[in-house]
Amino acid sequence: MSSSSPLTIITGASRGMGLAMARQLLQAGHDLVCIARHPEPSLAQQAQALQRSCDQWADDLARPHTAASRLEGWLAQRGSMGLSSVTLINNAGVIPRVAPLAELSGHEVSDALRVDLEAPMLLTSVFLRGTAAWKLPRKVLNISSGLGRRAMGSQAVYCAAKAGMDHFTRCLALEEERSGNGARVCSLAPGVIDTDMQVQLRAADASSFPDRDSFVGLKRQGALSTPEEAAARVLAFLDRPDFGSQPVADVRG
Repeated sequence: MSSSSPLTIITGASRGMGLAMARQLLQAGHDLVCIARHPEPSLAQQAQALQRSCDQWADDLARPHTAASRLEGWLAQRGSMGLSSVTLINNAGVIPRVAPLAELSGHEVSDALRVDLEAPMLLTSVFLRGTAAWKLPRKVLNISSGLGRRAMGSQAVYCAAKAGMDHFTRCLALEEERSGNGARVCSLAPGVIDTDMQVQLRAADASSFPDRDSFVGLKRQGALSTPEEAAARVLAFLDRPDFGSQPVADVRG
């Protein structure tokens, strides 16, 4: 390993765009901490081949205090020695059953909000506190969605969580501006990606999800990015010199 390397902490790295980002980050020389419900064996194999560090924590972000507490202790023990930069990518996300809010159980609503909004806020709080004294570049990238900026029926929970992510990032940017070693932060919409979420939306009951046909049409028209394409665009945005100049942004410009 090199004497100084970038460290990235990423959630939801076991599938979809998160897995693609993790693979690309390893290839680019990053050490990783991956937080997901299940480890991904191929990441461990890739990290070993590239002689990179890749810790995989099996945590359910519907119970986010566990992961946040673990990260807090890990950062305190790890320290900044040997690092050139440190980044947190809050990528994990879920959508509850596609249905009007009145038809969702309290459990469905709560679990989705914990993964989509509470976990990013808790992890970001711990990350910023734990790295505040580190004299190196720090970044927080929150993976948002166009649905945080556009209302849609039968998507109240996901839309609200992503809107909350956008707005907490705006608040965070104001706070970090006042810090002597403030992190650069951005809530970024990554475009429309062909992932399990898209499959879930296309398979929804059209009678309770009036926008289903638009998602079916995107697939039929070949308008969806692959996870690998989306990951490359998101990571290129993260590497831009002006990253953080806009606290809420869209990878499509």
